[in-house]
Amino acid sequence: MRLLINLLGFIAIFLSTAAQSEQITVFAAASLTNAINDISKEYQQQYNHQIISSFASSSVLARQIEQGAPADIFISADQQWMDYLQNKQLIDNESRKTLLGNILVVITSQKSKQANFAINEKTNWATLLHNNRLAIGDPDHVPAGIYAKQAFTTLGSWEQVEHKLARTDNVRSALLLVERQEAPLGIVYKSDSIVSDKVRVIAIFPSSSHPPIEYPIAIMSKHDTPIVASFYHFLQSDKAKAIFSKYGFITQ
Repeated sequence: MRLLINLLGFIAIFLSTAAQSEQITVFAAASLTNAINDISKEYQQQYNHQIISSFASSSVLARQIEQGAPADIFISADQQWMDYLQNKQLIDNESRKTLLGNILVVITSQKSKQANFAINEKTNWATLLHNNRLAIGDPDHVPAGIYAKQAFTTLGSWEQVEHKLARTDNVRSALLLVERQEAPLGIVYKSDSIVSDKVRVIAIFPSSSHPPIEYPIAIMSKHDTPIVASFYHFLQSDKAKAIFSKYGFITQ
């Protein structure tokens, strides 16, 4: 009887380990939420592998991985946080590549009467904000905010806006503030504006005002298993590219 119990226990542990091995854990920038969820559904219809996704600011995810979070694949919203992990030897260097691009835009509520405007060196942000706050991912660590600060600095407008920011922990939180009309304007990616019917784009930052918006992807060090590699390659397939494009991303 004891032998039978031990055998059943071993089988249970084996099955549990096998089930875990069929899971693929993806850490991805918050702006990728809708696209990755849709791509995961497509993948899971073809393969018997479960995709578990965690979405947050790239900085938060990178630090979680550094602390030992069990990610298999990381997709950052900028090169800086992928560099951070690469410098700590936490990614498979050969798997690193740029997956997507994006566009930085200004949004307002669908209910707002704010007209479209051009962003340049003459843009009067104080007038546009009317003493209110500008919703933005924290420029100290959130990629969307970092790109925005670089753009404002290039255009000579940073001093106009730096004390008028409603800093958020990721770009989707900035979107939410505008959706709720808690901020009259917000800075997000084009892909974020597409997923909401409560906001509209009223301005686009010149691409020359900031470095290219790039989303690098990589498999974590020692996680390059056939199962993980299958989803990594699926994210670069034509089917995945069609979904990314639908959500406003620029595919490579």
